[in-house]
Amino acid sequence: MAKFQSRTNSWMQGPVGQELDFEERVIQVNRVSKKTKGGNRIGFSVIVVVGDKKGKVGVGPGKARDVASAIRKGINYAKKHLIEVPIYNGTIPHDILIKRGAAKVLLKPAPVGSGVIAGGAVRNVVEVAGIQNISSKVLGTKNQASNVYATLEALRRLSK
Repeated sequence: MAKFQSRTNSWMQGPVGQELDFEERVIQVNRVSKKTKGGNRIGFSVIVVVGDKKGKVGVGPGKARDVASAIRKGINYAKKHLIEVPIYNGTIPHDILIKRGAAKVLLKPAPVGSGVIAGGAVRNVVEVAGIQNISSKVLGTKNQASNVYATLEALRRLSK
């Protein structure tokens, strides 16, 4: 399991010409191996979360023969598939419970000053989205990939 990484790129342009800064976090790095006639072929698969801390967040998977290329592919995919998250007073508008696959994620709004009360996978998604106060509980599975996608689905379904 790799440590969480955080990077900022400013190569994407905004609607008015200003640069958009995205924070990127690597959630999971898996080493995969395939048996071939000439030996083992080793590759890497990653899951990356990208957000601008102003209400936009995206998740991207990436696969490549080396980790850096896989991360780059994941970042590009995530930036192409950003979603808009409604944020009111630094929190979400209402509570929501989502079940996606084996993962169940409960997100609840929190009062100002309480901070992000969330586990690893949910914490990374809501922090890069720009939510400052939220309370959450992950139920069902410890699989970080499933929890990240369930959290993204919950944020997508929030009504504005």
